[in-house]
Amino acid sequence: MEMEKKWYVVHTYSGYENKVKTNLEKRVETMGMQDRIFRVIVPEEEEVEIKEGKKRTVMRKTFPGYVLVEIIMTDDSWYVVRNTPGVTGFIGSSGGGAKPTPLLQEEVDFILNKMGVPEGSTDIDLEVNDLIEVLEGPFAHFQGKVDEIDAEKEKVTVTVDMFGRETNMELDFTQVKKAE
Repeated sequence: MEMEKKWYVVHTYSGYENKVKTNLEKRVETMGMQDRIFRVIVPEEEEVEIKEGKKRTVMRKTFPGYVLVEIIMTDDSWYVVRNTPGVTGFIGSSGGGAKPTPLLQEEVDFILNKMGVPEGSTDIDLEVNDLIEVLEGPFAHFQGKVDEIDAEKEKVTVTVDMFGRETNMELDFTQVKKAE
């Protein structure tokens, strides 16, 4: 059975959200869980704060004490997350070793959109040398060739033929699609 990645909510000690994110990302690496535990997100949004007459933008945690983790739920991945320092448990677990319930995709999309993270990112069906079409911006509808894919930053470097000249540009995954 093909297991799929789902988002789960992990409860942390309040104020430890970023530490849990860092700890978990380190554990994923040291324990070789990259194929089971993917993104770790601390839901936060920008808020403009006025202090002593000065406007400044601060990141405010949307759900203090919670971290979102994208996981293929197995005994191993569940164990790694649960035993990360600062994690108190999963939300939606009835306890007694029962696996937690994942978030609904709509809930995840809502949270990620509020944070400005594009929906369904990271999964891009492109390879180097593929022909793409630019979806937005000044080069919308131009076609180009994929030179490089940076999954980490969710960017793709493409070469577009413009007025007989090859032009390189870096675009977000969300700005391109495979040409028909």
